[in-house]
Amino acid sequence: MANPEQVNQTVLTEFILRGFGNLPELQTLLFLLFLVIYIVTMAGNILISALVVTDQHLHTPMYFFLGNLSCLETCYTSTILPMVLASLLTGDRTISFNGCVTQFYFFASVLATECLLLSVMSYDQYLAICNPLHYAACMSGRACLQLAGGSWIGGFLSGSITTLSICQLMFCGPNVIDHFYCDFIPLVKLSCNDPHLMETLAFTLTFLSSLVPFLLTLMSCTCIIVTILRIPSTTRREQAFSTCSSHLIVVNIFYGTLLIVYMFPTTNVLSDFKKVLSVIYTVLTPLVNPLIYSLRNKEVQEDLRKARRKFMFGPCKPVSLFWLK
Repeated sequence: MANPEQVNQTVLTEFILRGFGNLPELQTLLFLLFLVIYIVTMAGNILISALVVTDQHLHTPMYFFLGNLSCLETCYTSTILPMVLASLLTGDRTISFNGCVTQFYFFASVLATECLLLSVMSYDQYLAICNPLHYAACMSGRACLQLAGGSWIGGFLSGSITTLSICQLMFCGPNVIDHFYCDFIPLVKLSCNDPHLMETLAFTLTFLSSLVPFLLTLMSCTCIIVTILRIPSTTRREQAFSTCSSHLIVVNIFYGTLLIVYMFPTTNVLSDFKKVLSVIYTVLTPLVNPLIYSLRNKEVQEDLRKARRKFMFGPCKPVSLFWLK
């Protein structure tokens, strides 16, 4: 007779993502809403990435990191929304075990990468405002490549470790995931492993991949605010606040929702609330990032107009990327 572990591993071949199935009357509206969000998010982030690469005026460390963030957001959104749209359109919410693990791997990797990249961007702004005399030396082309590359490598390494821990779980019964994508905590709740041990693991992984970058970001932002408040000129103070306010808004929204979801115990009362918060940092944050960071920036708007004129009236001149010099 086969032991229970062998039976479970043989029988369990798919999960069911509950998603928004408890709102059947809103399925069409949600599909149209998420479709528009996905199209706008992809278009905005791809536009920013292309503009940063092709326009020499944007070959600066700040826009180099923004280009990385926009590229990251396209990957981030594409790990979740296409499957959500398919389930809303067809009503089929099933996902294979391998598909679930794959989705979780890419989601966890890009999420950790974004945490690291936001802390790098905070450090960039800290140097620009608090230590401008050493900015050029600290943020050379090589340093920018190393910081961005380290964020991507560190994020995918963290995602690999988390995914390996998921693969070690044993699933004993129900296969309905109370979420709209495969996430760590909902999967842990379906496993027959020690829940306290897995919650401790979730807390530890979140602490390392999210809380530590958040604390570093918070330290940078605090130093920036203190430095700005010491500026005697009101005009310069307003200009400095305008420069860093966008980053502060994104950081507060992203980290605030992320830490609540992963570091607070999941109860029946908080379950639906956490699902709403998940929509904010997985769907809405990639949508507003191009608007908050770049598209409302006068420099970017001017470069967009120039790019449109070049596209309509002639080819662009070849450009060299500053970080490869």
